[in-house]
Amino acid sequence: MNGEKLRVLVTGGAGYVGAVLTPQLLARGYRVRVLDLYLYGREVFQDFQGNPDLEEIVGDIRDKRAVGKAVADVDVVLHLACISNDPSFELNPNLGKSINFDAFAPLVEASKAAGVSRFVFVSSSSVYGVSDASDVTEKEPLNPLTDYSKYKAMCEPILLEQQSPDFTTLVIRPATVCGYSPRQRLDLTVNILTTHAHERGKITVFGGKQLRPHIHLRDLCRFYCELIEMDADKIAGKIFNAGYQNNPVSELAEITRNVVGERLGRTVDIETTPTNDPRSYHISSDKIQEELGLYPELKIEDAVAELVDALKEGKIPNPLDDDRYYNVRLMKRISLR
Repeated sequence: MNGEKLRVLVTGGAGYVGAVLTPQLLARGYRVRVLDLYLYGREVFQDFQGNPDLEEIVGDIRDKRAVGKAVADVDVVLHLACISNDPSFELNPNLGKSINFDAFAPLVEASKAAGVSRFVFVSSSSVYGVSDASDVTEKEPLNPLTDYSKYKAMCEPILLEQQSPDFTTLVIRPATVCGYSPRQRLDLTVNILTTHAHERGKITVFGGKQLRPHIHLRDLCRFYCELIEMDADKIAGKIFNAGYQNNPVSELAEITRNVVGERLGRTVDIETTPTNDPRSYHISSDKIQEELGLYPELKIEDAVAELVDALKEGKIPNPLDDDRYYNVRLMKRISLR
């Protein structure tokens, strides 16, 4: 790949991650095509209207016609589109399966048939489930505990089996993402803690001992950009974890309390309550660092600080009440089938 106006398709490109990734891709000189249902609004790319390198397709990943249009003349596919967390998936399992799994193989096949040369699938570190390993590497057996993580795991071999000299395949298993996005989510651990600390002056911790791996949103998007032009022999048919900090939830709460308290000049309380959520995992990202040279640059503290600033500046209006920041609440309100 020569880097001269490559066309990149980002499925789910108007979502929490895509809303940060797409501007990064444009800034690097790519032509970007977004395929998304735009359930959370059309204004996410309003600052880029008129940019000839951005094409937006309002369409469903399950629609063969929309997919055919989206993959035409594309060099790289970054597949982000999915029902994106366990509670949202459990709200309508059939819908989740149809988007997260049933639509996957047809997308891969359509991409390969259209001459796409590289396909990056965004899986999830949740495929490991509960693990006693001190560091969960890519060699660890998968133990998905929910349908969301099960279908993520089932998609991986479907893609990797299509690996060929003309079709480079890659699976990324990201940690939980945190930080500010123009399409903000406030139903992710660090983002939840920050919002409650800012709005209520109080954080509720459920359990606390569970380990949660995290990565800053901008770091993850930078990784995706780097992967587009990385030599194929470094990534072809491979799987990489992508994380940074592994912290107990109680420690995440302490970090949040300290940063929010310092920036707002007030005390933030922490209340701990029991939980029946067994998920706890500690992923290793040594492979992506050692083999590809991709290192995170931002910490959880940076994510908390920028969220506090966004809240103070009114970039996230009505953070506790607006359904668009909470996937489950929005899914309950709309009638997607």
